[in-house]
Amino acid sequence: MPGEIGGRFEKVLRVGEGRRVKRLEEQAAYIATLEPDVQKLSDADLRGKTAEFRQRLENGEPLEELLFDAFAAVREARWRDSQQRMFDVQMMGGIVLHEGDIAEMKTGEGKTFVASLALYLNALEDRGVHLVTVNDYLAKRDAEWNQGVYERLGMTVGYIQNMMPFAERREAYGADITYGTNSEFGFDYLRDNMAVSLEGVVQRSHAYAIVDEVDSILIDEARTPLIISGEPETAAKTYYDFARVVRDLEGVPTNRKVMKGEDETELSGADFTYDEKHKTVSPAQQAIEKVERALRIDNLYDPHHVQLVNHLTQALKAESLYKRDVDYVVQDGEVKIVDEFTGRIMEGRRWSEGLHQAIEAKEGVAIKEENVTLATITLQNYFRLYEKLAGMTGTAKTEEKEFVEIYDLHVVEIPTNVPVARADENDFIFKTTDAKFDAVVADIVERHEQGQPILVGTIAVETSEYLSELLRRRGIPHNVLNAKEHEREGEIIKDAGLRGAVTIATNMAGRGVDIKLGDGVIDLGGLYVLATERHEARRIDNQLRGRSGRQGDPGESRFYLSAQDDLVRLFAGDRIHGIMQRFKIPDDQPIEASILSRQIEGAQKKVEEQNFVARKNVLKYDDVMNTQRLVIYEQRRRVLEGDDLSDEIREWIREVVTVNVANFTESEYVEEWDLEGLVTQMQGLYGTDMTVDELREEVEISREALSEEFAEDALDTYAEREALFGVHPETDQPLMREVERFVVLQVVDTRWREHLEAMDYLREGIHLRAMAQKDPLVEYRGEGHAMFEELGRLIREEVVLTLFHVELAPEDAAELQLVEASSNLQYAHDTSAGADAIAAAGVLEGAFGGAATALAELPQQHQVVNEHRDIGRNDPCWCGSGKKFKRCHGM
Repeated sequence: MPGEIGGRFEKVLRVGEGRRVKRLEEQAAYIATLEPDVQKLSDADLRGKTAEFRQRLENGEPLEELLFDAFAAVREARWRDSQQRMFDVQMMGGIVLHEGDIAEMKTGEGKTFVASLALYLNALEDRGVHLVTVNDYLAKRDAEWNQGVYERLGMTVGYIQNMMPFAERREAYGADITYGTNSEFGFDYLRDNMAVSLEGVVQRSHAYAIVDEVDSILIDEARTPLIISGEPETAAKTYYDFARVVRDLEGVPTNRKVMKGEDETELSGADFTYDEKHKTVSPAQQAIEKVERALRIDNLYDPHHVQLVNHLTQALKAESLYKRDVDYVVQDGEVKIVDEFTGRIMEGRRWSEGLHQAIEAKEGVAIKEENVTLATITLQNYFRLYEKLAGMTGTAKTEEKEFVEIYDLHVVEIPTNVPVARADENDFIFKTTDAKFDAVVADIVERHEQGQPILVGTIAVETSEYLSELLRRRGIPHNVLNAKEHEREGEIIKDAGLRGAVTIATNMAGRGVDIKLGDGVIDLGGLYVLATERHEARRIDNQLRGRSGRQGDPGESRFYLSAQDDLVRLFAGDRIHGIMQRFKIPDDQPIEASILSRQIEGAQKKVEEQNFVARKNVLKYDDVMNTQRLVIYEQRRRVLEGDDLSDEIREWIREVVTVNVANFTESEYVEEWDLEGLVTQMQGLYGTDMTVDELREEVEISREALSEEFAEDALDTYAEREALFGVHPETDQPLMREVERFVVLQVVDTRWREHLEAMDYLREGIHLRAMAQKDPLVEYRGEGHAMFEELGRLIREEVVLTLFHVELAPEDAAELQLVEASSNLQYAHDTSAGADAIAAAGVLEGAFGGAATALAELPQQHQVVNEHRDIGRNDPCWCGSGKKFKRCHGM
């Protein structure tokens, strides 16, 4: 049934897309008719088009009515800048991007140029638009490639880079069009929401963004939260202790079958099991006992040892599920994560929850300890902030259902300018890995002797190095492009299409660089792509194939597989192995049966569906945090923009007073109320001089009356403090307004950090509720909401308490915003299976500590004594003003 529904979904999309492509072709043809008029324009007139378009916008015309003229102007600017005329299919892609969908365009079709069309059009609104790429190199390259075009149209362009100083970063965002990576845009958003003044904010808006390699960023990286974290707490010795203990434990995979001649008790006697698919481990009781003995702990599950249970889990994962030179490499004494999709080292990236430290301990390198989360957001929710989002890639169609469901983005396949001439050959499937690699090397040797360039795709660093060694033994010169060689990437890619070139690349996904053919290569059949394994996702395989046959060039591709490959083994191994056994196929003979290819493609679809469900699940949980994050960040932004908070603060004072009164008057009987405790509490809160006797004599004893009396008294005291502070030396506004903003920021930031940590702990253990027949997500939403309500109460209470007890020295009044930023922040692009730390931009204009040095405890207030001490606080004042004594000379 699900397959039936999915089939109907795809059919509906195909019918609608056919009509849309026809409409796009007509629109592109119309843009071409405008060329003669645009070509007559002088450079100055062409540059003046931007001002004309903006004036038309001001006059009420929508962007859609400017599209044809704007695209024609960009096409002409491109021609004048580089003598390149943009194709009609590129116009079609630009229209799709403007309409807020995904343009699927094959490798070599000029996606970089296509983006400039929609970026220019949407930048006319002067709110700043963003182009999101997969790495700094592409952000800088694409911005520079298009700079001449934008400048001919009177627009500015900037790009952001890792480690860029703050002033340059802010200038880049001030441009009409800004290029950068997904991580940099995301971290800047988080840093903007940690700033203590508008001068520390860099992003102008989230009006429009185009995501290049959209499948890589919105699908592969979707589960990766961006995390800004602080100082560590756990001692390194703990990690080394657990690494030493688990090294001696025996583990078995959960999907392992009992082999012939193997005793079933050998499996049951294992210390722990591990699941390769889901990256989970499960220790047996005997393992717990061994750990307790080794670490001299009476009970690992004692409430005081909760953190040690996590240490054991991460140590077991590090030992059994994460492999050196596959999931990570060790370089210069550091454990560095390898991106499973791109094959690159993710510099500074760290796994969370102590896993990275556990792997460091396993490898015996120095440990960088855990950090506390200060701010976090998933890429899914960051990109959903944009009012309009678009994307482009060469491979998105297989994931269209997810794009539509999560981001409301439809995929439109744009026709190629020239038909694809690449031949995609059937898979070769071998019985064993050794036989597969023997055949791979033989194929490479034969084609290399003919001079045909070969791109060999692998999915692990370990595989690329193994194959490299095999080729070295055969005397075949070659280049290796993997996580360890990423610095030479541009040079290696540039030469990959030359005659006789052999290039081994680990995961070409997201590389973003075209391979151009050298002289005479077309006559040899073009670039030959040889893959040594299938990826979990079909589109990654398609990306690899797409490196050959760009812009109508000839080319060829073939996948070499074995029954021992991970994907085949985990999802289709039994059937394939059975067929080979039944027909007695020799190890060195490949089979090309379409039934086996369909079986493997079915396995890929299963994995894709599994990953889609996982990403949707992550999003459901993060939506809880996202709602809370937006509330907190909106409140912070109001403070930064200088909103007058005085009315809210007065409401908070009333609320805090009311809550305190309720706490001390819980009993139904007035005689049992703790009035002494209440007065003491109010003295601590704002320094009241009211006494219990006065309450009993002058106030009607009811909760409402007590609340009103104390609230009025507290507000009077607050008014006195405001007068005492005077005015700001630069703005002539009451200085208390600035103090309020400062205190609110400090309290919100501190409490929000603690809330993030509490929510992390809640999420880690929430799955256990399923054992009690409860829905973990419903429980998480409910408890998360209750915790957020409590956070709000704590913030209001602490702000009120702080404002009643701060003192500001006159010389510090103008320095309220200038608080030193923390220098120990770390930036992690963290995943459930991997993390990404991208170093921060220069100086942060934020403060993350507790109370500022300018704020100190207010000394005990001097009490004024007068001779009219017998007058009640609610009696008319002796001076004849007509006011109550407490509102006049009683203040």
